[in-house]
Amino acid sequence: MPEESFQEKTEQATPKRREEARRRGQVARSQELNSAFVLLAALTGIYLLGGILYQNLSGFAVQILERCCHLEITPSSLHTHMLTWGNIFFRTVGPIVLVVGTAALAVSLAQVGFMVNEEALTPKLDRLDPIAGAKRLISKRSLVELAKGIFKILIIGYVSYTTIMPEMPRMATLADVDLGSSFQYIGYMVFKVGLKTALVLLVLAILDYLYQRWEFNQGIRMTKQEVKEEMKQTEGDPQVRMRIRSLQREAARKRMMEEVPEADVVITNPTHYAVAVKYDMEAMAAPEVVAKGQNLIAQKIKEVARGAGVPVVENKPLAQALFKAVEVGMEIPEDLYRAVAEVLAYVFRLKGR
Repeated sequence: MPEESFQEKTEQATPKRREEARRRGQVARSQELNSAFVLLAALTGIYLLGGILYQNLSGFAVQILERCCHLEITPSSLHTHMLTWGNIFFRTVGPIVLVVGTAALAVSLAQVGFMVNEEALTPKLDRLDPIAGAKRLISKRSLVELAKGIFKILIIGYVSYTTIMPEMPRMATLADVDLGSSFQYIGYMVFKVGLKTALVLLVLAILDYLYQRWEFNQGIRMTKQEVKEEMKQTEGDPQVRMRIRSLQREAARKRMMEEVPEADVVITNPTHYAVAVKYDMEAMAAPEVVAKGQNLIAQKIKEVARGAGVPVVENKPLAQALFKAVEVGMEIPEDLYRAVAEVLAYVFRLKGR
């Protein structure tokens, strides 16, 4: 109906809707969380590998400065120099890059898991539409991102200011110390500011991730009609399912009625319940219920039994107990052995068995 398109999306998204959104690349993901963990990983790597990093860089600098006057760059020696310098560079930077890359991959996998989004890689001409691009620039999401960016800048600026200002008197004395001590102190301050900034960004990133999850869940909510339509697609129309179940019950009832002529006795209530019992001493460990029914079905069972010459015995307590305790095709429980045995013995005597 036309008014269905104006229904409010009040229902939580179904697993199918979530899977469809995931295939389109729509997932709850915070880029801020990646940035915070990458920064923390980089600082951790520098802290743990700072000594090696300093030795490699200082050694390389000393080597270049000592040999700069005697270094010959020729076509034949250029390849050797490039390999030597490249080896030093990768031995210096490689561990840091490995730590940062591992952290970025781990955070991404933790947020969305492994996902290949082919639809996002498909070229779309509407992305080149300047009007659509302008709308995205002034959308609610872009304004939220702008506010988040400004807030981050203010927070980082405040953290940096409160960290550096108490150290200003000490920084003024750096001119009186040697170059190594100055670099060591500057490195310490950079690490201190970076660590505080990373921790603040981590807190903001966690809040941003929670907001992204909330926004994502709100964005994929469904109307009541959409839920009904999806149920029809996945499980079939309710009326069709009811019809199928009705046909299945009818088929099961027909098969049950076909077993009644093979029973040894039908135990009745006499009007409300009827239970058909069969016992083959050679093939069965205990008597089995081959059919049972209530009200109209009970009357039908008795009618079929009389037509096939199966004895119908009235025993109200036993009929009720069998109907409630035993399903069709199951053996009777031990606590009913004696009562059923008495009925079967009576029937077998009538038949001369």
